[in-house]
Amino acid sequence: MDLSELSGPTPPGRQRPAEAMPSVPEPAVERWHRLLAQIGEEVSTPLSRALERVHALIATGQIDRRSLRSLRDELERARRVGMCSQQIVRLASGRVRQSAERLHLTQMLQGVLAHRSRESQSHGLEIRQVLKPVEVIVDPALLFSLLNTLLDWAFTHAQGAIELRLDTKPWPVQARLQCRFHHTAPDEVGPSPVAAALSLQDERPLLDDVSWCLVRQAADTLGLELQRQDDESRTAVTLCFPRTVADQLPGLSVVEEDTGFAASSANSRPLAGSHVLVVASRREVRAQVREAVRHMGLVLDFVSSLDEAVAFCREGLPHAILIESILRGERFNQWREDLLHEAPDLVFIEIVEEGDMFEASGFGHATIARVGRGAILSSLPSALVFELAKTM
Repeated sequence: MDLSELSGPTPPGRQRPAEAMPSVPEPAVERWHRLLAQIGEEVSTPLSRALERVHALIATGQIDRRSLRSLRDELERARRVGMCSQQIVRLASGRVRQSAERLHLTQMLQGVLAHRSRESQSHGLEIRQVLKPVEVIVDPALLFSLLNTLLDWAFTHAQGAIELRLDTKPWPVQARLQCRFHHTAPDEVGPSPVAAALSLQDERPLLDDVSWCLVRQAADTLGLELQRQDDESRTAVTLCFPRTVADQLPGLSVVEEDTGFAASSANSRPLAGSHVLVVASRREVRAQVREAVRHMGLVLDFVSSLDEAVAFCREGLPHAILIESILRGERFNQWREDLLHEAPDLVFIEIVEEGDMFEASGFGHATIARVGRGAILSSLPSALVFELAKTM
């Protein structure tokens, strides 16, 4: 599915009238129709299964641990499709304003992989890395989202190990990220050419899911070259970065780089799709947090105790953890140290009972960021942008 025709801002001097629908070429309309149908199918299928489990629960009054886990996974799958759909529309609208910055692609990728190591282990996936040091000029928030979406897609379809290789093409000099995995176990591939062709035909619609659509749209928005090659058992994805920092590349000037997040980057919802876990025992605090960040496109999860937070993070880490100050104690401090040892970029923000301030965390994780309860609505979004921007 190719959404590239819907990407990019409106050229200067050709503003679209607000009261009129834009003129869209018929092929692009057809692709949108197929995408909408695909979104409906990917949302309805897990929700139908979840509804069946709910009916069984109503009928029997009980549910075993395995069925409860499946119910949660089905709801999470439907929610993720919805989040991907929102991001595709946001990127395809052409209204995303990027902040081009020089960043170390290798370090960012290593940070994302470290952050999601628990998730890969819970899927039983080994990630093999061969990463050479590379720097690129790119919008950090969009690249962060692209890398996470690529991993989401790979975690869903990989059967066995995922190979990640980062190097530089000699000419033109471009950073190149390659992701390879088996989408079908080798012993399940049909022995005959006809069976192999039927297997490949059945697999490709699964590979071309909504997560892959978001990968393609994000790569197109960033101006990256994206290629994918599939055979009966393996998939290989290649991302090339035209704006690679190298002595051989002409035309790179200081003017092209920013020293930090620009206001336009914040206005384009740079944290959309980021995962935040809120640990709060009081309903009113949870409601305040939900209202404060509802416009940011975040994936929010709520738990009411530290025990629930520890259990939640066993299978995968969020990008940020918000905790109510009344739940913070020595046990939380030790748990936080353990998590930071595993994922040094994990963001923690404490919601303190008194005050209307925001205090940023110190460098080296010596302190934890703090937001007063009276400043949740006004300061929590900025606090999240500021703290998470350090990890991008």
